[in-house]
Amino acid sequence: MANRWTQEQVPDQLGRRAVITGGNAGLGFELASLLLAKGAAVTMVSRSAERAASAAESLRSAHRGAEVDAVLMEQGSLASVRHAAADILDRHERVDLLINNAGMLGSAERRVSPEGFELTFATNHLGVFAFTGLLIGAMTSTPGSRVVTMSSISNARSRLDFDNLMADTAYDRNGVYSRSKLANLMFAYGLQRRLAAGHADTVSLAAHPGQSRTEFTRDLSPLARFLYGPRARWLTGLIMQDKSIGVLSPARAATDPAAIGGEYYGPAGPFQLTGYPTRVDSNTQSKDPGAQDALWQASERLTGITYPLPPVPGEAH
Repeated sequence: MANRWTQEQVPDQLGRRAVITGGNAGLGFELASLLLAKGAAVTMVSRSAERAASAAESLRSAHRGAEVDAVLMEQGSLASVRHAAADILDRHERVDLLINNAGMLGSAERRVSPEGFELTFATNHLGVFAFTGLLIGAMTSTPGSRVVTMSSISNARSRLDFDNLMADTAYDRNGVYSRSKLANLMFAYGLQRRLAAGHADTVSLAAHPGQSRTEFTRDLSPLARFLYGPRARWLTGLIMQDKSIGVLSPARAATDPAAIGGEYYGPAGPFQLTGYPTRVDSNTQSKDPGAQDALWQASERLTGITYPLPPVPGEAH
């Protein structure tokens, strides 16, 4: 198809710095490699020093002369998030692209973060909210900067219950994951409203990769890992795609000159499962400014992070 958006359409990124959470594996690694090939410098944020070092070495070998560094962060720990953000700001004067890619599926049993929050929500949303908030000042001073937050197709039928954000009752592994990815999308939209209210040059977008084969499924059952794996392509090829295609949705959100703040990118195929990236729609609650603001205020209270941005019109405090 002539209108496919592919990696060849990623413009030159020379002189730009991209910070990618979860950059040592899966879609984060693919995105790091793609941006390095276009001239960007990349800071990988990883929870594992060993895996980060291995990934950085692999990227330097593939892209001679590329600038790659690694920062350690446990996204479910607010103390670790603060330390990682401070490390990045000490090392680099500018952040052009922040790709909030890292996340977790969660465990069969409810677990909590060091601060006592349900671990999936703490990792997938609160850590993203805090990390972005700590870096946003460096981004708003960088012309043309973008925040891209990864959601998931699984959020489509979810709804946040603001009285049970921590899944204190009726914990369900898949449910808490889906709600956390809905929170990611609501955060991306809410951030864009605040950036626009402050007339910032920085913009916020969201993306999801459809059904992509990545290492993210390593904690699933053996059958699920097989179905998501390369040996099952003959069976799942119509509803699942390789990560080389799945990565194009966040890549487009991050680099397409025609993309604007508040847009959401995902695969163009049926049910947004596979295909090349296009602008996609999202569920009703995700687009509700009142719900976005309620989540924002809860996130400020839980993380202790406030953004150096003006409130949006009509927001209650």
